[in-house]
Amino acid sequence: MLIFALVKSNRMDDIKAKSDLKIARVPVEFKRYLHDDILQSRSRLISVAGARGTGKTTLLLQLGKEKKIENVLYVALDDLFFTHQNLYETAATFNNHGGRFLLLDEVHKYPGWSRELKLIYDDFPDLNVVFTSSSILDIQKGESDLSRRALRMQLPELSFREYLQFYEGITLPVLSLDDILQKHTEIVAELAKNFKPLKYLQAYMQTGNYPYYEGNREEYYQKLLNTINLIMDIDIQSIESLDYQHIAKMKKLLYIIASHVPFTPNISKLSEKIGLARNSLVLSLQMMEKAELIHTLTLQGRSVSTLSKPDKIWLHNTNLYHAISGNRPEAGSLRETFMLQHLTVGHEVQLPLKGDFLVRNHYTLEVGGKSKTRAQISEIPHSYVIKDGIESGAWNTVPMWLFGLLY
Repeated sequence: MLIFALVKSNRMDDIKAKSDLKIARVPVEFKRYLHDDILQSRSRLISVAGARGTGKTTLLLQLGKEKKIENVLYVALDDLFFTHQNLYETAATFNNHGGRFLLLDEVHKYPGWSRELKLIYDDFPDLNVVFTSSSILDIQKGESDLSRRALRMQLPELSFREYLQFYEGITLPVLSLDDILQKHTEIVAELAKNFKPLKYLQAYMQTGNYPYYEGNREEYYQKLLNTINLIMDIDIQSIESLDYQHIAKMKKLLYIIASHVPFTPNISKLSEKIGLARNSLVLSLQMMEKAELIHTLTLQGRSVSTLSKPDKIWLHNTNLYHAISGNRPEAGSLRETFMLQHLTVGHEVQLPLKGDFLVRNHYTLEVGGKSKTRAQISEIPHSYVIKDGIESGAWNTVPMWLFGLLY
């Protein structure tokens, strides 16, 4: 028993040393917007979900750097350590040694993760746990329902504001939707004194959604395509247990969506073209939305069931259009995708009867270029024209770039 205890202690020392080294090396010049939200939260169990490449691991390590190093343990659940070590026992040992902050990366790669997390939460009230997972993972569907215990946060792609800070060193404030719509002229007058937003917007829409662009556009797009394959072949396949034929058909479906502007699905024709039954096709779209590959919207007032088809589909961000289509994407799709990416963080968005987006069941937004008019929404209260290609607006005409400061 003594030998076993010594071996166990040595293994724990090894993984603590690895944790300390990773935390010490993580850069802290740029932090995602969720960083402060997590630090300020009083929840003892926080889930950070997000697609591959959004910076979840870096976020965890930066959180560790905010605490006394002796009180923090970071572990990746795909580490070989966990082929012979139990997560619950690791947490117990760490807790018994005075540990207070347990950072768990990619919990979905550990069998029985939800049951052990539930026990850790219940048995160690002084231990704070932050864990990351694939955006596909539903914490309500594990062996143990963690939804009543865990605070779920979503880490999306870089916003335009975060892009400016990360790539250009330009710091701008986070703005509320109400302020953007109601005070945009005053905000632009202040922000644009020493900053020309349109100079950077095109680059953001081409290569700015993820924090790993290094100057070569073709290499960046290839990385995006590789990431899509990993999401399809590993994340979706492992969590949803789909066969590879189904995955191949989902890839074909994604390409079809990228090639249309934007995509209004005819499920019967699409089902025939892809080779998936109707219900399988609808479920595939839902999986792709969870994986943050696409956005879907349903028409205002329409009842939604598990197998309801969406009324309109976009790719999840503008960089994906450039990477997948291989051609110059249609400007209208890029504008609407830019808006959706930013609006869906913290706001309910629907497809209105007139206009492009209904936000919080209150604001109707019509998105377009410089020549876009109010004709379609002129009689709708709380309606706004959102224009690309303008630095400042007037009255109910708002520059599109401002919505990039929503998070």
